[in-house]
Amino acid sequence: MKTTKQLLGAVSAFALIAMTSAPALAQGTNAGSTITNNVTVNYNVSGVAQTAETDSDTFTVDRRVNVTVQWVGPATSVAPGAQNQAIAFDVTNLSNDTIDLDLAAALASGTAANIDNFEFYLDDGDNTFDAGDTLVTYLDEVVEDDTVRVFVVADIDLAAVNGDSFDVTLTANAHAGGGAGALGAELTATAGANNVNAIDTVLFDGAGDTDAANDGAFSDTGTYTVAGALVTVAKSSRVLADPVNNFLAGGAPNPDAKAIPGATVEYCITVANAAGAATATDVDVADDLPADVTFVTGSSFVDGDANCENGTAGGTFSDGTGPAGEDQVLGDLSDIAAGQTRSFYFRVTIN
Repeated sequence: MKTTKQLLGAVSAFALIAMTSAPALAQGTNAGSTITNNVTVNYNVSGVAQTAETDSDTFTVDRRVNVTVQWVGPATSVAPGAQNQAIAFDVTNLSNDTIDLDLAAALASGTAANIDNFEFYLDDGDNTFDAGDTLVTYLDEVVEDDTVRVFVVADIDLAAVNGDSFDVTLTANAHAGGGAGALGAELTATAGANNVNAIDTVLFDGAGDTDAANDGAFSDTGTYTVAGALVTVAKSSRVLADPVNNFLAGGAPNPDAKAIPGATVEYCITVANAAGAATATDVDVADDLPADVTFVTGSSFVDGDANCENGTAGGTFSDGTGPAGEDQVLGDLSDIAAGQTRSFYFRVTIN
């Protein structure tokens, strides 16, 4: 079960736009109404008007059950590992009676292991998935011609990757109304001849994505698409100078330098994001220094290019904060858009 805190965090910037098309309206008299028809017959005998004969007929209007479900597109873009992600559906009661609607969600396509924890939220009227919406398992007492917005909410697994998609089908199944706070009995078609003194039920619904016509249910399918970053990391090193083969004029690396004690080594860390991926944000680099090297103060640079050049001075040395107590060099990179590479580089000396 998701907590309110999780929901607030997930929906703070998540909005869904209302449908612009109006749903069809139910036609006809309310179920349970009685229709009475009176007839009068006047006649004469030998030119003399006789007492009129009258009669009447009364029958009860039966229940015509019809419901529709419509996904409110377009597809919802989600990140790997994102929680409480919503797609919106409009559910309309086209019946001539107030009904309850039981809700069910099923994965129509996509990797089942990468999406789970389906829940339903009833919109509070603003057509936006937010903390004001109500967690439900069914729609209670939906009156004739009423359309309600339902959000199907799910968690996306961290294993989902850029370009994955999940098709999720929402089914609304008609149940008797009859009172707030409890799901009524499932409505089924009344068999046999019409009972003029009781409310019979006729299932009038069409076929949805996964349900048949005249089964008292309707379904439609919405889509999540995964927009993930495709990040790869590469680390390399080069010897810049040693106590014998010092830096060249202007501080240029000496090509003859060897990795001996006292040598200066530059570590180059590149972070690349593949074409077509989502932007990688909050990119934090933490490099664990081996005990055999010592960080050169002031030598770290962030947001360099793929060759670990043209960076900006930045990054910090952190004493003993590594997983096994190693010293670390920490750097924060700017957002990395699709097709971009940024780098973090710094220098150490060999002990």
